[in-house]
Amino acid sequence: MQPIPYIFFNGTCGEAFRFYADVFGAPAPEFMTAKDMPEESRAYMKGVPDHAVMHVGLQVGSGWIYGSDSFGEDTAGMAGCNVHVSFPTVDEAHKAFAAISEGGEVRMPIGPTFWAPAFGACSDKYGVRWMIAADPQEQA
Repeated sequence: MQPIPYIFFNGTCGEAFRFYADVFGAPAPEFMTAKDMPEESRAYMKGVPDHAVMHVGLQVGSGWIYGSDSFGEDTAGMAGCNVHVSFPTVDEAHKAFAAISEGGEVRMPIGPTFWAPAFGACSDKYGVRWMIAADPQEQA
């Protein structure tokens, strides 16, 4: 059993997940859109545009992140939850943090902490909250 974060967007899921694939060096995600849904299912979703993302999965390292465009009312921004990604090196963590935070809001600049050689927190340009870290190094 493994928990998987499922992130909802207000029509920007496709753009966001292509951005995340680039940031994390993941293969291009495959999207299931509203257009791909059977007609009987679409009947319950009047007004949803064909390009709206019904489901997408992105493999990030050995984990996954799922996403969808919100069908219906506007989805509130993420609060009280962050997606945490830890990298093997400080350089990789800094590179990912710079990319994921561009156009967003840095809440804690990335730098050394007492628990990790690098850690930072931000919200990306889509409003998704991230915590980016470098794995602690083994003590010799």
